[in-house]
Amino acid sequence: MTITGTAAGVPFVALPPENTDGPAPLVVVWHLLDAPRSPAAMAAAVPMAGVRAWRVYWGMPMFGARTAMPMEELFRLAAEDYVLNIAKPIVDQAVAEFPAALAELRAQLSIADGPIGVAGGSMGGLVAYEVAATVDVPVAAVALVNPVTRLAPVVEAAVREFSGGEYAWSDESRATADHYDFLRRKDEIKVPTLLVVGAEDGAEFREPAADLGDRVTLVTIPGMKHPIADEPGVEAAPQNADGERVDAEFTKWFQRYL
Repeated sequence: MTITGTAAGVPFVALPPENTDGPAPLVVVWHLLDAPRSPAAMAAAVPMAGVRAWRVYWGMPMFGARTAMPMEELFRLAAEDYVLNIAKPIVDQAVAEFPAALAELRAQLSIADGPIGVAGGSMGGLVAYEVAATVDVPVAAVALVNPVTRLAPVVEAAVREFSGGEYAWSDESRATADHYDFLRRKDEIKVPTLLVVGAEDGAEFREPAADLGDRVTLVTIPGMKHPIADEPGVEAAPQNADGERVDAEFTKWFQRYL
């Protein structure tokens, strides 16, 4: 059974725990901007059915049902300033809205008191890092797939790929990138953290994850690139091989810590 709804204005897809009566723990998940790029698609790719907990997948700001603008306008904004028009508003809003959304979610679902699991992928992984580091919510463990660990190299690589040019840093965008640098801020993540990284993903994702060293448990999946679901990655779709391998790692991790 899949539950869809909103909590404090944030859309979500919830998967209830199997074979569990009464309140159960909670894992919250933020999707990628690549496939899977919606709550429904992320829930299908990484369902964690073996975890006896609610798994709730949040919609990211400015994506899917949360934007009124056409994709062409999103691309224009990204080309104009990827950090200040895309990355910063998405992550800032997702983090800011989370406490109220979580409180309302607890009123809607039968969620046990106690620490939660936090998960995400790519830009959703950056949201998960920031939530674990700064939000006043007890966290038991974190699991991330191909996360944005350092925003600056991801932005520079994206701009080179899409325009062939270089990103023009300003004082404000540099300050944003410095803030969203969890190699520099690694001591702020004080709970067990799993990073699942594709061996074929870009160096801007792989290298900062590896540089975290013994601060995290790092699993590298041979042959996996950045997306973990098939395109277009919007609707729920059958799990592919990459999603299956990520799902297995996330499931083992949260079974251990929740």
